[in-house]
Amino acid sequence: MNTHAKGLLITTLGVLFVVPDSLFVRLIEAEPMTVAFWRGMSSGMLILIGLLVVQGTSGFRAVLQTGRPGLIYMVLIGSTTVGFVLAITHTSVANVVFIFASMPIFAAILSRVFLGEPIRRRMVMTMLAVAAGLSIIAYGSGASEIAHWSGDLFALYVAFAYAAALTAVRKVRDISMIPAIPIAYITSAVVLIPFSAPLEPLAQQWHLLLGHGAFIAIATCFLTLGPRYISTTEVSLLILLESVLAPILVWGVVAEDPGIWALIGGAVVICALLISNLIVLMRGRNRA
Repeated sequence: MNTHAKGLLITTLGVLFVVPDSLFVRLIEAEPMTVAFWRGMSSGMLILIGLLVVQGTSGFRAVLQTGRPGLIYMVLIGSTTVGFVLAITHTSVANVVFIFASMPIFAAILSRVFLGEPIRRRMVMTMLAVAAGLSIIAYGSGASEIAHWSGDLFALYVAFAYAAALTAVRKVRDISMIPAIPIAYITSAVVLIPFSAPLEPLAQQWHLLLGHGAFIAIATCFLTLGPRYISTTEVSLLILLESVLAPILVWGVVAEDPGIWALIGGAVVICALLISNLIVLMRGRNRA
């Protein structure tokens, strides 16, 4: 297997392991802050143990020397643990993953504002189409029993936070930020202790809590390793799989109907990003 095929396989596995994330949040019977605590603590501890076994403490020392960009990255990534659970709690899974798909739009805007990178006409057209799709999703939230605008806002925040975190660390791209992830997750879990009841679901649902963390930990490792061997555009296309598969999985397991407006708005968002990324991919191959 050549390196490109290996990159495609590893990244695809990473996406597949992250797909059940929202389903776990639906299945775990506990208060949102408790779910967020275990989501951060279990996945953070598993990633931490894996890193210590593989590379010791050297990676952590490097991350702690990144200064403000590293701190911003860890704070934002840590906040997404709570944001994701609150988003899933207050709106439909379909709304959440479709809104997450807009992350490249936030990344383009933030890169323009803070890094001075130009926004090309293709991206402007993509932004307009994605904005239209998100507007349809927001409209549908008012007519759905399981969707609500508050959850949509939490999902929008998570998409923004991820984009901002990735923009911040572009100034220290020579340093691997993987060790920052368990620091962010575990710290966020510790902060949540006064607002949660971690022991309540442990006896009856330990398998769900541990499984949830394991899936996130494996997905994080694969989605960090795979993109080293394929282009950013190919990564973006593969990640769109989550937006398609996650609502289907939740629909099949817990019969959560996302509603027609969420499906229409999500289709607009995904098609816009799909076409935009395919154009970049084809242009790159033509140049090659």
